[in-house]
Amino acid sequence: MQLSLFHTDTNQEQLREIDVEQLFEAYLSCRKTKRYTQNALKFEVDYEANLFDLKEEIENGSYSPGRSIAFIVNKPVKREIFAADFRDRVVHHWLINKLNPLFEKVFIKDSFACRVGRGTHYGVKRADSFIKTCSANYTKDSYILKLDILGFFMHINRNLLLTMLEKFIHQYYTQPDKALVLEITQKIIFNQPTQNCIIKGNKKDWDGLPKNKSLFHSPPDCGLPIGNLTSQVFANFYMHQFDAFITKELGLKYYGRYVDDFVIVHPNKDYLKSLIPQLSDFLLSNLQLTLHPRKIYLQHYIKGVKFLGTVIKPNRIYIANRTKGNFYNAIEKQNKIIQDHKPTKEDKAAFLSSMNSYLGIMKHYKSYNLRKRMIFKRLSGYWFNHAYLSGGIAKFVLKVRPVKKNQRNANMG
Repeated sequence: MQLSLFHTDTNQEQLREIDVEQLFEAYLSCRKTKRYTQNALKFEVDYEANLFDLKEEIENGSYSPGRSIAFIVNKPVKREIFAADFRDRVVHHWLINKLNPLFEKVFIKDSFACRVGRGTHYGVKRADSFIKTCSANYTKDSYILKLDILGFFMHINRNLLLTMLEKFIHQYYTQPDKALVLEITQKIIFNQPTQNCIIKGNKKDWDGLPKNKSLFHSPPDCGLPIGNLTSQVFANFYMHQFDAFITKELGLKYYGRYVDDFVIVHPNKDYLKSLIPQLSDFLLSNLQLTLHPRKIYLQHYIKGVKFLGTVIKPNRIYIANRTKGNFYNAIEKQNKIIQDHKPTKEDKAAFLSSMNSYLGIMKHYKSYNLRKRMIFKRLSGYWFNHAYLSGGIAKFVLKVRPVKKNQRNANMG
């Protein structure tokens, strides 16, 4: 069942127009990370015409999301991904570019996911600072409560999410294309990618994936596909009410959240223990979500806490063993690619994305020797024909092939 979003507006016709430059900006944002995919290349062949077609569809109300590609990834954990068609990704970026500045005005400082200037490293630093401040520089007792939500993305109630977004947009969004923003929001939220998706790989890939982690088994009117920008941002918005409950109603200072993984630091262990049922009741009553019963961690800070790929202990932060293992597996995957065939543009882009995501995390902590050992002893030397390391084993950069003299002269002619 879909809730009605819209109010009749006598000026609706003049509101049903979008700025093509904003759509072009969305296309460029999307192109940065998906440029060499098959759908992106197909779109790029005649991107101007495709953008104007997309603009017309949005304005006349005929736009509807296309088919997604569903597949399973096994690292860092096994999960189900739905990759939207490139033109739908452009629409996602267009919508989020409009809403994100408004979200930023109301989000708490310490929600870390999918936000400019935040991210995992920022989250780790903040958690570390919570512990240090609460314990008066490790001179007093303090305790860490870390919690997780059971099947988070698959249990987000779409009707509830839409109601929350409708209220927010009507209150804060003042641009003349509000009707279109509301309409596209509804279409994205209630799109059912499972009904018309392309399965990449084998259906047996889903074996072993818990049902609460699959959109194919989500409760009625629940679930957002992992892999879409809109899903990440809307999930953050969905949890904003919970953030406000903790920081404003409960008045807790040392709280931070990354998606559905959150920590609270407090000097009183019994108080933290008493919080667990309160938080559980709030999540169930207000957001129809459930705490994961096997992912409740409550310990003294001296024992450390695993958070966002690291282990945080007094005066030191380590790379977690699982992160090391995942980095090793990522290197092995890249080695198999280059042993099998000459890497394509898409392969090279995937190589950069994979390697730099791990190096980007690890470079912030005491891991130089680990990075050096993993890269120079594990990674195939053939990759260095296509990329080089920059910034003290901080990131890979693709090598630029020099233009041949006859080709340069032909271009000039």
